[in-house]
Amino acid sequence: MAREAPYLEVAEDLRARIKRGEWAEGGRLPSRAQLAEEYGVGRNVTQRAVDRLIVEGLLEGRAGSGTYVRQPRERRRMLRTRHREQRGGSPFRTGLREQGGDAGWESHSEARTPAPARIAQRLGIAEGDPCVRTTYEFLADRQPVQLSESWEPMAITGDTPIVLPELGPLAGKGVVERMRSIGIEVETALEVPRPGRATVAEAALLGVAPGDLLLHIERTYYATDGRAVETADITVPDVRWEIAYEIDIRHG
Repeated sequence: MAREAPYLEVAEDLRARIKRGEWAEGGRLPSRAQLAEEYGVGRNVTQRAVDRLIVEGLLEGRAGSGTYVRQPRERRRMLRTRHREQRGGSPFRTGLREQGGDAGWESHSEARTPAPARIAQRLGIAEGDPCVRTTYEFLADRQPVQLSESWEPMAITGDTPIVLPELGPLAGKGVVERMRSIGIEVETALEVPRPGRATVAEAALLGVAPGDLLLHIERTYYATDGRAVETADITVPDVRWEIAYEIDIRHG
């Protein structure tokens, strides 16, 4: 019977050694070259074996430092509920404060960005219509925990003080409060969650391993007249956050 590919055999042996406690949680593994010499294989074999265990979540790579046995991380609950929107301000910051954490974010906005087809469909506008696109990196206790890309039609906000979400008199106050300031009441939000795996770029931004489970949330806010006023793609690492939805039965 044919043997398994060499990298799978190395990965299986490394997996067993990790489970036996040969390297403690947070401990550094030998270099790829050392492992290759130990197993009598090429470095590309040990590279593939280590990459496989990183995807599985047993190991983590640290740029310029090496490969380490991954330590368990606290997993918090992120509650998605309309009540946080009604309180004003950022729902993310409100939720984290309730858990005793410190929240913040970094953002970058670009005005007059043509809406791509998928965004135009969600906003009910024509492809290419100008929007404000804002990217966010949310932080909890100074660690990256969530990514978001938001789109707002400039036909709604273009001639108002809130055209840039993180500048002006209501900077950082959230979509609901900002829209209310220009006479638009946000009535509903539609969220579509989808599972995914972290790309190399997403893993670097979120401090997780490539291939880690993610939750992608497609969110769109609607005003009382049915118009979509904002849509966003939110990315949450499953290893850090459990997503929970609160449903108000009285209004359900």
